[in-house]
Amino acid sequence: MGVRTSSWALSAAAFIQMAGVGLIVAFLPGRMMELSGSIRCVGYLASVFAVPFVLFQLPLGHLADRHGCKAFIVVGYLLAGLTGLLFFRSATAGSLLAGRLLQGVGEIPTWALAPALLSLLFPRSKGEAIGIYNASIHLGLTAGSLLSISLALSGDGRSAFLLYAAMSLAAALIVALLVKDPFSARRESAEKRGWQELFQALKSLRRPALQAGIILYGGGYGTFVTVIPATLLRQNASAQGRVSLFFALFYIAISLSQIVAGKISDRRGRDVTLHAGLALVTAGLALLPAVDGTGTLAFLALAAFGLGMFCVSSLALLQEALPLSLRGSASGLFYLLWGVGYFLMPPLLGWFGATFGQGTIFPLMALLFAAETVVLRLSPADQTADQK
Repeated sequence: MGVRTSSWALSAAAFIQMAGVGLIVAFLPGRMMELSGSIRCVGYLASVFAVPFVLFQLPLGHLADRHGCKAFIVVGYLLAGLTGLLFFRSATAGSLLAGRLLQGVGEIPTWALAPALLSLLFPRSKGEAIGIYNASIHLGLTAGSLLSISLALSGDGRSAFLLYAAMSLAAALIVALLVKDPFSARRESAEKRGWQELFQALKSLRRPALQAGIILYGGGYGTFVTVIPATLLRQNASAQGRVSLFFALFYIAISLSQIVAGKISDRRGRDVTLHAGLALVTAGLALLPAVDGTGTLAFLALAAFGLGMFCVSSLALLQEALPLSLRGSASGLFYLLWGVGYFLMPPLLGWFGATFGQGTIFPLMALLFAAETVVLRLSPADQTADQK
């Protein structure tokens, strides 16, 4: 199996599973309301998913460094398939939350370990490979969201959970049969690195501005999929169509930007696309208050394009800042930082908007990203650790 086959197989598997995720997220809140009778319990769906997704990123990444990424990716898809069956058979709110807990564990390899594997398969063009893969994730989410509309119209929402299970199992089969794991070539180096060596390597990262930027990116991503849609809905009673269009534009912009920025960063350097992405986010959010109506969607799409550029560039930079045998740990660290921002920043911005007015959210976000741009530009670049 060649590296190109492995790359396309990983992207195809991610697209298929994320289409399933995009499908079920439309039906989980309603199912929770049906089983619990309380709108408060719906919020637990996000919290329960967040706990394992954040806590287990670094441990799973380290285990993948020692034993290979492929096996963990396959197991992750199998766990996701089991989650779909659990969702389908759930008769209580507790069993539904147990499914979300399992889903949080199962999705870690999809988001973190597959990019780590791609960085090993494509050492000289990891930005392009990771960009295409991340684009596949978001295009899958877009496809799943569109598919959920047809299922909602048919009134057969529970079948979405069975489809998710089938899609996840299909993804596991694709990876198991078509993906090459280059772990054997670095087995001895990886097995010598214990937890102490991992923490020493993490302490050697001397670019806190980059890590802060990843937290900010996670917070921006979380705000785009929670607070901003709520803000659009509050603008007028007929805004639901604009929210649906916003989500489509958001996923498409994230997808395209990662494909473009990944390739450019391989040729021009990570910092070029890193700073350009931050500048686009800042510009899109800063100019947003100057327009209204559908014009807001254009500037939000511009900011989303910048988020995608920052994502692929910063992930590749973090991969290069740690030794070759710690690729899984590097991805785990990225999504650990991402998760911290994702689950802290949206509620804080929501509180800020409720206190000082919804219109203050976008200037504040623009200010945060502008400050990150300046600090990151002034901070010294880390020495690449690819050859360590």
